[in-house]
Amino acid sequence: MYPVAAKRNDEECSVFMFDKRVVDKLYRPKRKELMLDRLKACIYELDKLRHPRMLQIIHPLEESLNTLAFATERIYASLHNILAWHESCPIEPEGPFPVIPNPHYLGPPTVQPMPTTSTARPPFAREYHFLDLEIRHGFHQISEALQYMHLTMKTMHRNVCPYNVLVTQRGVWKLFGLEFAEPIPSDDPLDFLTVPQWSCKVARICQPHLDYMAPETQMRGHASTLADMYALGMILAAIFNQGRPLINTNFNPILYVKQMEQLDRNVAALVSRAPDCLHEALPRLLDRDPQNRPTTQLMPLITYFRCANEPSIQALEALDAALYKDSRSRCEYYVEQLPQALQHIPKKLRWQNVWPVLQSEFKVSEMIPSVLRPVFWLVNECTPEEFETVIYPTVRKIIYSQRAIPITVVLLENLHILTNKCDEDVALNDLLPMLFYSLDCNLYQTQIAALIALQNVSDVIPESIIYESVVVKVKNLLDKNTGDVKIINLVLGVFEKILPRLDNSSILTYVVPTVLNMRLGDPDVINRIVRLYRAIITEEKFGLTCDVMAADLIPKLAPQSVNPNLNVDQFNNLIEILYDMLENIEVYQRQRLKAEGASAPGSNRRMIRHQLSTENVPAPPFNIPNLRVEQRKTSSAEDMARRNSAATVSQPASVSGSVSALRSRLGQWIFGSNNSTNNDGNFLRVANILPNRRLSDNTLMTPKIRIAPSCASSPGGTPGTAGLPSRRHSSIGPQERRLSTANLSPPTHNRHPRGRGSGSSLSVPSTSRVGVSCNPRIASSCSSVILNVERLKISVVSTSILMPTLTGSGHHTIIIFHVTARTPLAYSYCASSSTHMTCNLSCPP
Repeated sequence: MYPVAAKRNDEECSVFMFDKRVVDKLYRPKRKELMLDRLKACIYELDKLRHPRMLQIIHPLEESLNTLAFATERIYASLHNILAWHESCPIEPEGPFPVIPNPHYLGPPTVQPMPTTSTARPPFAREYHFLDLEIRHGFHQISEALQYMHLTMKTMHRNVCPYNVLVTQRGVWKLFGLEFAEPIPSDDPLDFLTVPQWSCKVARICQPHLDYMAPETQMRGHASTLADMYALGMILAAIFNQGRPLINTNFNPILYVKQMEQLDRNVAALVSRAPDCLHEALPRLLDRDPQNRPTTQLMPLITYFRCANEPSIQALEALDAALYKDSRSRCEYYVEQLPQALQHIPKKLRWQNVWPVLQSEFKVSEMIPSVLRPVFWLVNECTPEEFETVIYPTVRKIIYSQRAIPITVVLLENLHILTNKCDEDVALNDLLPMLFYSLDCNLYQTQIAALIALQNVSDVIPESIIYESVVVKVKNLLDKNTGDVKIINLVLGVFEKILPRLDNSSILTYVVPTVLNMRLGDPDVINRIVRLYRAIITEEKFGLTCDVMAADLIPKLAPQSVNPNLNVDQFNNLIEILYDMLENIEVYQRQRLKAEGASAPGSNRRMIRHQLSTENVPAPPFNIPNLRVEQRKTSSAEDMARRNSAATVSQPASVSGSVSALRSRLGQWIFGSNNSTNNDGNFLRVANILPNRRLSDNTLMTPKIRIAPSCASSPGGTPGTAGLPSRRHSSIGPQERRLSTANLSPPTHNRHPRGRGSGSSLSVPSTSRVGVSCNPRIASSCSSVILNVERLKISVVSTSILMPTLTGSGHHTIIIFHVTARTPLAYSYCASSSTHMTCNLSCPP
């Protein structure tokens, strides 16, 4: 076997050559022709099948006088070459000792016995270290090939051995060697077929391998598809036995019989040392009774081979399946599925299995844009050394070739990934020239991709190149697209990236003229320009002059202050930058005027504007005149009950104009006691005096009141009751309704002097909660409970306050409760004399 490359497309492949003179050493000429015919039939059959699990024939068989030759996909080695390398490796002292069949030698004295341990590595051995995933995936592939032969081709292989299992350059296992394949005699794949036993009288090359032959085939001459499964089990045992088979006969049938008697013991010894995953697979595959062996259909049910649903196996299977699809399907797979599947594939298999497939696809220009997507994923995960030696040589060919627009766009969009892995010389000599060439291109897609790449790789561009090339090319590119919003945003993004690295001359020569040339109107563009101007103004090294602000920047931005598309934040940012520019101009101009000797007093317009803003006007303080709030003392329920039992009920006192008489009258009228100093004694007596009062009304709850708008009861209006909505106070029953003309007008800032008709204002803080109640006796004796709010000089300013109005002769008393402090205020009003008085009460609400 020789590694070669195809002339038409440089595809890597392998050429197999067979020397006909080898069969000349056979004993009979008829066997020579029979062997050549079998070899030819094997190649023809493989070329006709083209099954993905069997060796792929690239070039058909050619025959010359002394040789047979054909070309296949690139082969790394056979499984026999790899196992020979493992067998020649020294045994690790701490590792398990391999199982060696005994006796290992039985033959004539002229035949040299096979050594139990290898002293020298054979020349055909190839180094290869298997991952557990590779072994399970490899057996899954060989099992699929045998299943196709057994069920579809109705054929048994008869020579499954490490010689006929080939490992490709990508690490894929392929089945080969159909020279001894026999058709199944019936529709039942388990039926036996009579075959010749292995004999020393026949050349080895004309017989299947004796060490991997099933016992029923060698002992009784019966072969079936289950014999192939036995051979598959022997290969599995050799892999986990450091490359040594459990039967090593040296092609001696007698020794085969001797070692077969010890097969069960050797299998048990290997299983005890092998991983737990083999405890089920090996005994079943190597069972001496063929009926106990699993078929290719039952093999996936074994725990070790139950790998079809693993993400890594599925990813490798999907990659193998994609190779046999059309170009459009492969493009979709490379873009959508492979980047997500790569994370499940081990790193070794990424380079060995995936990268060769992607590398071969670069030869088709239509596939390059799709293939670059997973390639950049590999670049992200690789080391700089792997990128330099493995990936970059292929990518460099694409950079210096004639590229289509999609290829250039993908390269520019991922240019930062390449610059992160390569050294500085490669970036300056290979990658940045491609970027600068794209900035001068007239193709819209290339321009967009170049601006994106420029933002991503701005950190690796030297400052000298930024001053000489970048800002100039960006300005020229914008001059071609002054109204394109997408390009304007990308150009502003480039300026934001490179702004800290620019000097004063670059700002004034390229950045400011480029920004002034932009067509404004989009709110996002305006907001980004405002941020850019703010960064330029706040940085002293840029030295933006007031002449530029007054002549260029302000006239460009000021008309956008009335842009209806701006939101609140964008408008505020725009106004602030305009004010900042004006302040800079003002400071500069006043300093210049002072230097010339002119008087230029400072201006505090901005401070005055801030103070006069409606958003900064403080709310006037709320207070209730002539109201003293005392903290109500609380006591436990036992103290209240004890005081209640000790309290006595007295008769109401006469009406008096003094504060003490009014206080005594209110105490016994509302709470049924003349002991007004007893704050808590009357708490439990409320339920007896007011049967309709709920228990929850004794707690601190805001009254559920609907307040009518201030109309008839406002100052200057006519009091009345028409059209007033009803409301329910928290201290009355659910069926009892009252009318209200409460005035909820906000307090004015003007203070009126006390007197008839204008009076004082009663104001309460908005955080206070006040409840209002009146004597039920007065409410029942009056046809309407109305109080002229204007005459009483009371202005209610909180939605938590209810001020009922009263009319009629006599004295009227209003109890205003401060709910939070639990302190009532008695307000007495005489309708005939229009006099009023206030007093503080200590009784509970």
